[in-house]
Amino acid sequence: MPAARKCVTVKRVYERPARGDGYRVLVDRLWPRGLSKGQAALDAWLRDLAPSDELRRWFHARPDSWLAFRKRYLKELAMPEAAEALDELYRLARRRKNLTLLFASKNEHHNNAVVLKDLLEGMRKPPTGTGPGVARATRGRQAKRMPR
Repeated sequence: MPAARKCVTVKRVYERPARGDGYRVLVDRLWPRGLSKGQAALDAWLRDLAPSDELRRWFHARPDSWLAFRKRYLKELAMPEAAEALDELYRLARRRKNLTLLFASKNEHHNNAVVLKDLLEGMRKPPTGTGPGVARATRGRQAKRMPR
């Protein structure tokens, strides 16, 4: 019999909880405005996975800068401050059949929960910027700058 397929979804925390949500995790730093704990129906709140206030404000002012936001957010996730919460998220994803990442943003396609879902689907941690791929890319950039 094949193993049960794991499912990670993202959903606005303001949407009604559904039976298929499975384990519900809020991944925002701030509590959603106007929502009670009962209405949110959370199983966990991993606020340390949220982007920094600075990055959140920066992206709010530049909603067209999705790729830059994503890159900056992945750098933040590689920092030691996020390590424990990120490890917990990976543990939850391994243990649960269904996992729903909840967010409050009005933008349903470009938010931190989408980035986290991408990481979970690859089940790998964000790049630290120190691996062999980075060294190779750096050497390549340096070689292009060198005059011949």
